[in-house]
Amino acid sequence: MEQGLAVMALREQMERQGKFLFRWRSYLPLLALPLFIVALKQSEYLERVFGNTAEAVWESFCLLVSFLGLLIRCLVAGYAPRGTSGRNTREQAAANLNTTGMYSMVRNPLYLGNLVIVIGILLFTQVWWLILIGIFGFLFYYERIIFTEEEFLRKKFGDLFLAWANKTHVWIPSFRKWQKPDLPFSWKTVLRREYSSFFSIVAAYTFLDIFADLLSERRLEITFVWAIFFVAGLIVYFTLMFLKKKTRVLDVKGR
Repeated sequence: MEQGLAVMALREQMERQGKFLFRWRSYLPLLALPLFIVALKQSEYLERVFGNTAEAVWESFCLLVSFLGLLIRCLVAGYAPRGTSGRNTREQAAANLNTTGMYSMVRNPLYLGNLVIVIGILLFTQVWWLILIGIFGFLFYYERIIFTEEEFLRKKFGDLFLAWANKTHVWIPSFRKWQKPDLPFSWKTVLRREYSSFFSIVAAYTFLDIFADLLSERRLEITFVWAIFFVAGLIVYFTLMFLKKKTRVLDVKGR
């Protein structure tokens, strides 16, 4: 009896923690900024040892990793019907249980996309201990959120959720399990839902490059390439934000 109560109390505690982390997930990661400041003082290793070309190649690789994560998010958004894969922040909400498309391969494709984006950003710093702390911190943080979400889905969808969860991994996608979604892929939905994720990547890399030079080499500058990259990203961001909020150009029926 006492053991059962202890297990229940632990589940309730994890659920409460998950709800808190879910609600503030857009802001709590900012607490990691002091770690980044310390790490950036040790960055620019490749430039110092192997020169500018090697660093440019590495930075391009890291960008590709993060944009791969964005692609994962886009594949989720492009097939998602209304009432699934939402951006709600205050509480859990799901009108339907999505088990096709990316959700047929992995249970948390949006969070997987976020993880890949973060890995690219962490690799960009070239500081091994920050990379390890960042990856393990991300997995621990989202473990609570995923637990809370799955408790909600279990209560709402019951055996349907359990059948899907039993054959679908939390983090590791299985490509052979792909099930074609009922809805066609919608680029309009992708542009409407993921423009902020795109610009977050652009801004993160630009400012990391600026502050890496400032903290490790005591020089404040932004190269022409990074300036163009940031300005182009900013133009895309404001254009899509305007289209989303002031027009119906990006609206898609049922999405």
